[in-house]
Amino acid sequence: MKKRDDLTKDTPQVPEGGLSRRRFMGAAALAGVAGATGLGTSVMSREAWAAAAEEARNKAHIAPGELDEYYGFWSGGHQGEVRVLGVPSMRELMRIPVFNVDSATGWGITNESKEILGGDQQYLNGDCHHPHISMTDGRYDGKYLFINDKANTRVARIRLDIMKTDKITHIPNVQAIHGLRLQKVPKTNYVFCNAEFVIPQPNDGKEFSLENSYTMFSALDAETMEVAWQVIVDGNLDNTDADYTGKYAASTCYNSERALDLAGTMRNDRDWVVVFNVERIAAAVKAGKFKTIGDSKVPVVDGRGKSEFTRYIPVPKNPHGLNTSPDGKYFIANGKLSPTVSVIAIDKLDDLFDDKIELRDTIVAEPELGLGPLHTTFDGRGNAYTTLFIDSQVCKWNIADAIKHYNGDKVNYIRQKLDVQYQPGHNHASLTESRDADGKWLVVLSKFSKDRFLPVGPLHPENDQLIDISGEEMKLVHDGPTYAEPHDCILVRRDQIKTKKIYDRQDPYFASARAQAEKDGVTLETDNKVVRDGNKVRIYMTSVAPQFGMTEFKVKEGDEVTVYVTNLDMVEDVTHGFCMVNHGVSMEISPQQTASVTFTAGKPGVYWYYCNWFCHALHMEMGGRMLVEKA
Repeated sequence: MKKRDDLTKDTPQVPEGGLSRRRFMGAAALAGVAGATGLGTSVMSREAWAAAAEEARNKAHIAPGELDEYYGFWSGGHQGEVRVLGVPSMRELMRIPVFNVDSATGWGITNESKEILGGDQQYLNGDCHHPHISMTDGRYDGKYLFINDKANTRVARIRLDIMKTDKITHIPNVQAIHGLRLQKVPKTNYVFCNAEFVIPQPNDGKEFSLENSYTMFSALDAETMEVAWQVIVDGNLDNTDADYTGKYAASTCYNSERALDLAGTMRNDRDWVVVFNVERIAAAVKAGKFKTIGDSKVPVVDGRGKSEFTRYIPVPKNPHGLNTSPDGKYFIANGKLSPTVSVIAIDKLDDLFDDKIELRDTIVAEPELGLGPLHTTFDGRGNAYTTLFIDSQVCKWNIADAIKHYNGDKVNYIRQKLDVQYQPGHNHASLTESRDADGKWLVVLSKFSKDRFLPVGPLHPENDQLIDISGEEMKLVHDGPTYAEPHDCILVRRDQIKTKKIYDRQDPYFASARAQAEKDGVTLETDNKVVRDGNKVRIYMTSVAPQFGMTEFKVKEGDEVTVYVTNLDMVEDVTHGFCMVNHGVSMEISPQQTASVTFTAGKPGVYWYYCNWFCHALHMEMGGRMLVEKA
């Protein structure tokens, strides 16, 4: 059949009965429109609406003492952290510091965290966007979570057994890691990273023009967290995703012009999705067919123009999100400035790279959904859910019907539109990035909350909304205020995450502390000792609630003091703290963990230290003194 590239004609119309958010801001928005599901053209009756809303709310209610079905991992946005929520209750369970400084846990203060932060320790900020969980054969394996830092061009890895950041890598040769996704099959060997901004190469201050400026697509080794290779691209890079064969990844580009101003980025009628042939890239690197840039030793291949490594598929201008359907059939690029999304058939990519078909032959549908499509997620039943930023809606549509419509059939692919509050960005359905997408819950992360919560001054929270998608109609069940623009989240079943209750004494997280103790002849589990090495003093102490193994030690003014605390408690949830008054020092020590912190002893005098994590009925009595003598 004849295919259409016309984005404005013969678009399925919303059935009368009101998918317009301008007409229905209340009950119709919550209940949806029955006409869009083929059930008629009238909205639900007031009684049916109330019953549906109550049913959806009951599903989301988790009674005291009950556990959620899913873990939700939220990016912390400009806060630079990752947040852990239970879903569907939307109760916040934990915050995992990553690129920020956290006085509660001592992240950015302790020696262990500084070792992980490494050379990037000078940055006090982070901008986390996209959290993604490691996979084996297209299913979450619960081992790691990876998160980007757009602000300082970093990628971090979090161990999910202890919910702590264990690796941070600064990506060389590029700026602003935005899009981040993982290889799904056969497992997460690679972490794929999009660098958003073009920069001169090398970026050494000798050249500022665009003549030799570009950006690159990077792949990290998920186990070593070293950059495996980079690919130079035309234009810039926005969001990315990978297929279910391990062969292809794809990224959107909104600035094919390489413009430096707003108007310039919208000059071209079309931008593109760049598809990367991961197998060819890895083979070229293995064969030594690469170059390096500046002082970096990372292998770099050129994917510009007609390269064997890339193909640039034209799509409407300034696309944003790029999402892979859980059946592995499609990449979906979200139009942003176009009311459409572009559906790319992954099974056509082999022929595309073998030059058997044209670039646009890979497009099998381009449905018009509404104003400002940004991101798409899936329910595993053939339906897609796309956020419409301008319309403040989520559009549920059927992929197979959209393909039929593109081929000329008169079929309505839109199932429902639901008002959300307000201006949604990312959305995420339960298990949607895996083969196991179950179509139960949808989280919509809206950029503005406006009138949804109590006013808290000029700065408003964002609004994360929970929607029941288990039936034919979407039902809004929860508003959740969030801070500092979380951007995105990921939902996994609780059985897919296996956490430790207490630390293993051989955990690599405090390997450096064990190594130093061995050099000092100290047994961490039993000794309470002071070791002096010139003006460096190492204090080793144990802790068992409610007391420290050492309640007093002496140092001299200006000494470099390192305190090692080993929590000997074997009881789950008996975390200790160590806080040295007037020295800017505090840290968490969980059961069977060793943690350490280094500081300079202040002016002569007495300084108390105390446990700052409640651990016992006599918690207030748990403390000691540092006696500082004149040098």
